[in-house]
Amino acid sequence: MSTDPPAVKSREVHERANWTNKTEYLLSLMGYAVGLGNIWRFPYLTYKNGGGAFVIAYLITLLLCGIPLYFLESAIGQFCSQGPVNVWRAVPLLQGVGVGMILFSTLLSIYYNVIVAYGLFYFFSSFQSPLPWSGCFSWADKNCSDKPLVYCNLSGVVMTNWTQENISCPSSSKISVPAQSPSEQYWDHATLQRSASIEETGPVVWHLALCLLLSSILVAAALIKGIKSSGKVVYFTATFPFVAIVILLIRGVTLEGARGGIEFYVGGRSNLTKLKEAAVWTDAATQTVFSLSIASGGLVTLASYGDFHNNMFRDTIVICIVNHGTSIIAGFSIFSILGHMSHTYNIPIGDVVKDGFGLAFIAYPEALNKLPVSTLWSVIFFFMIFVVGLDSQFTHIEVLSTSLMDAFPKVFKSKRSYVSVGLACLCFLLGLPLVTKAGIYWVTLMDSFGTSWVIIILALMENIGFCFIYGGSRLIEDIEMMIGKKSRWFWLLWKACWFFISPCVLGAILVWSLKSFRPLSYGGAQLPSWAVALGSCIAALPLIPMPVTAAIKLVGAEGNLWKRLKSLCSPSEEWHPLLDVHRGERYSEERCRTKDAPQILLQSDGSL
Repeated sequence: MSTDPPAVKSREVHERANWTNKTEYLLSLMGYAVGLGNIWRFPYLTYKNGGGAFVIAYLITLLLCGIPLYFLESAIGQFCSQGPVNVWRAVPLLQGVGVGMILFSTLLSIYYNVIVAYGLFYFFSSFQSPLPWSGCFSWADKNCSDKPLVYCNLSGVVMTNWTQENISCPSSSKISVPAQSPSEQYWDHATLQRSASIEETGPVVWHLALCLLLSSILVAAALIKGIKSSGKVVYFTATFPFVAIVILLIRGVTLEGARGGIEFYVGGRSNLTKLKEAAVWTDAATQTVFSLSIASGGLVTLASYGDFHNNMFRDTIVICIVNHGTSIIAGFSIFSILGHMSHTYNIPIGDVVKDGFGLAFIAYPEALNKLPVSTLWSVIFFFMIFVVGLDSQFTHIEVLSTSLMDAFPKVFKSKRSYVSVGLACLCFLLGLPLVTKAGIYWVTLMDSFGTSWVIIILALMENIGFCFIYGGSRLIEDIEMMIGKKSRWFWLLWKACWFFISPCVLGAILVWSLKSFRPLSYGGAQLPSWAVALGSCIAALPLIPMPVTAAIKLVGAEGNLWKRLKSLCSPSEEWHPLLDVHRGERYSEERCRTKDAPQILLQSDGSL
């Protein structure tokens, strides 16, 4: 294996910025990869799928699917120094995939900003003592209680205060009614002010709208100069979550009952026989793709600002290990404190473990309330939630601004700050319907439809486009122009993953996701059929540009259908490294003019 070539420092030409240093680039990648799913989704999936069995599947799918796709996406973005649309100059027929990634990031940025606002509201609320969800206060109704409500039916009269009046109640006459915990009612009644259904929109919840505005202002300020300003912000936003997780972990493992929670997580109660179930592997692969933010445009965007000779292979290994390691450590932190809560209430831990919003804004706040100095731990946790979400939001907006800058460089080259502020304002305005009293239903709808199997299709098309159509040998030659020559054994594993394992895994995830779809509901309220239909339209939105763009390009090309198809499956003349000094003989102007069209038949290297 040869050594890497000497680094050639990229100059800021063509009005395109570069990262100030490698540290800012890695921290930005880290902040983008480590998202809310690492904190509130992964622990629940681990508990659901047999504890240690899921962790094993999670790590294996990282090796066979996550790392290869992350490496591929980093390489193509760094090679051409372009955003998610212009990288498809390599395969013009599939340029709609890049447009789909932009639409996907747009959907993400809208509802992700609302989740950041949730975290910000809880962060401000945590400065109260006692914590506002520590009891049933003015916002609560009669069903609010720390314990199940027990009524007594005496001679047809239902009594609620029979214990206070020293009246004995036979066991046969007791009526137990499930109660809502203070933290659950605080989430529903005080935070969301949730309506009964998605059809009861209601007014804007103004405390959430103000938090949404503050979040948008912070995003705009961080991106006012693009990566030059966001690169400075990530020194804090990308590192604080790790500090907070470690602090909460140390506090959690010292609590009484923490061991029981950890055993349910990955300890002696793990069920390794779960590895025989397809659902475990599907959940593990899905979580890997989502947590690494593959095929959503952000990775290509961040890599496009990197130095041409940066070793993106090394970066891939580092970021993937950090991302998955963070998920596992966060699980220990979450389950140690949930174990303490289970011990305190003397109830099974399965009754306190929740998924998604329920874990972050109901179960965990309730557990934090049982700790000494609960205000401190709550402030740390929700500030971490806010920062983690904010860091991911930076890249979602950067995807959109970079795509605009690449598409219209003459229009926007001197208006970077206006673009960033404008996009932040647009996300704020589009997010306002999501902070009405029915907003949580819309967030659930967008989260379930807009970011589920759509990203799998985009990842699959990206894999097919660059490995099968553009060609494995050509792709490897491009990568070796950046990191130097590698042995054939080095590329053997990557070829196996790119041409067989990763497409098979993505295909299996897609089939399973469609097969296991269930009617959506939130808080016991079933979403109506029109909402499900609308959700399907939201899911189709990032996919529509693929056939539409392909059809437009085929109509506009010259020759018969076969010649048009061959031409559009061939790299355009604009596909090359951005700087002349990096193009070499392979991408010289004369070579580009005389390059051969790719063969459509399957060759020995697996390319088309």
